[in-house]
Amino acid sequence: MKALLLSLVLLPLAALAQTPTIEISGANFRPLPVAVPAPLAQNEGAKGQANAFDAAFTFDLSASGVLQVLDRKSFTADPKEGMAAGTITFSRWADVGAEALVKVSLADDAGTLRGELRLFNVGTGREDLKVTKDAPASNPSLLAHRLADALYRHFTREPSPFLSRITYVRKAGQNRDIVVADWDGGNPVVLTKGGINILPSLSNDGAQVAYTSYRKNRPDIWVQHPGGEAKLVVSSGQMATGGAFSPDGKRLAYSLAEGESAQIYVANADGSGAKAITDTPYGLNTSPTWSPDGKRIAFVSNRGGSPQIYIMGADGSGVRRLTFQGNYNQTPDWSPRGDLIVFTARDERNAFDLFTVNVETGKVTRMTQDQGNNEEPAFSPNGRLILFTSTRAGGTQLYVMTSDGNNQLPLRAEKGTLLTPDWAPLADAQ
Repeated sequence: MKALLLSLVLLPLAALAQTPTIEISGANFRPLPVAVPAPLAQNEGAKGQANAFDAAFTFDLSASGVLQVLDRKSFTADPKEGMAAGTITFSRWADVGAEALVKVSLADDAGTLRGELRLFNVGTGREDLKVTKDAPASNPSLLAHRLADALYRHFTREPSPFLSRITYVRKAGQNRDIVVADWDGGNPVVLTKGGINILPSLSNDGAQVAYTSYRKNRPDIWVQHPGGEAKLVVSSGQMATGGAFSPDGKRLAYSLAEGESAQIYVANADGSGAKAITDTPYGLNTSPTWSPDGKRIAFVSNRGGSPQIYIMGADGSGVRRLTFQGNYNQTPDWSPRGDLIVFTARDERNAFDLFTVNVETGKVTRMTQDQGNNEEPAFSPNGRLILFTSTRAGGTQLYVMTSDGNNQLPLRAEKGTLLTPDWAPLADAQ
């Protein structure tokens, strides 16, 4: 299936006379082999931040799905080799299979960590990119994300997900706390402390988090700015869950249970002007997710007898069932590219795994299999990666993979039981 099997084809640097770009194709994905030696620290302050920078930087590149980061144990080049092309023995890098070489130097300048990145074509010895970024010395991972973003943009001509933010639930005893973190799980900030708080959703600018909380002894929807006070926006019916911001941040979709049914509502972002857009007297309609243009909503409904994924207009018109395979499909998330919806399904062995469905054709493709339970998927802001939870290594941890199901890696997140992640962009000007 063309749309569902889209791959990133990156042509070798040595074969091109100009900077390569990513092409969308259905054939022969091969990430670019790249050597990334440890960063060169120019002073003592930089030496103290080099390891933290390096961990974030190499994870970004490894998880991107675009680059194959080569094992440093195979490197034969002189570790003291410099940053300029004239100081580099490119044959040593070619010997280990590298087609590109990324060099980074770090310097601490009065509390500001500055990084210079140089990208070289190993086949020609040409310098293809030179970029300098900085960040507070107290946050070396931010500098790593900025430099990795510059490299990603160079190859793909599109923004990376490395400067975005995620939110998730951390289980702490009987409590469930909402956490906001960097895309890789670094720099976590606890938004709520104590009580039962679930199903967080970030606005597209990352400035607000909507979540369901039991702080008033029933599930209501609250909205909170990181570092700010929580505001109650939906408090009616028996149960309000699953708040999701529209792409422009002006509307909120959610599910409201009343009597024997649950309906999808759309309201203004502050909870005013609420209107039901589904009407199934004895059915359950939950888990709304917006299309990237804000004109449609995908959701879960059991109106056909079992939980399935449906699509409708944002006003409730034109309801269409999208999934017909399986008898328990849930937690949909609409790709920012508009073509796919990723969701969780229970298979014939009662295991939970991830699938994508093409919005136009209905074709379903499996993403995970035979690795514990995999649930709660969320697309990256550029639609290239999928964040999800998995029990494959014990407990429930956060993982990321490419949108075709490849390159599945655990995030660098805190340890513990981490649940129901969501992903949204956060602007970063540098």
